[in-house]
Amino acid sequence: MTIWTLAANRGRPNLWSMKIQLNPDQEARLTELAARDGRKADDLVREAVDRFLDEEARFAEAVRLGLVAAENGDFVASDEVWASVDRALKS
Repeated sequence: MTIWTLAANRGRPNLWSMKIQLNPDQEARLTELAARDGRKADDLVREAVDRFLDEEARFAEAVRLGLVAAENGDFVASDEVWASVDRALKS
């Protein structure tokens, strides 16, 4: 089992040191990917964290925009959506 230790960030008191334990399958997949690509496993883990954080930020922004649109009455009723889906599937 691999344990990754993340150091605390002095400027961010809520980010304490943490350890991430990978199960054997995750460890094997990470090792295989690193070997295949000729990269370090820790670089791949940092890249995966970056991707996750980027996707979470994108999703949060999409939710925020959806809520703003709904508050402004800019939405489509579910029956209209399903009618549109049915039309698209029939064409």
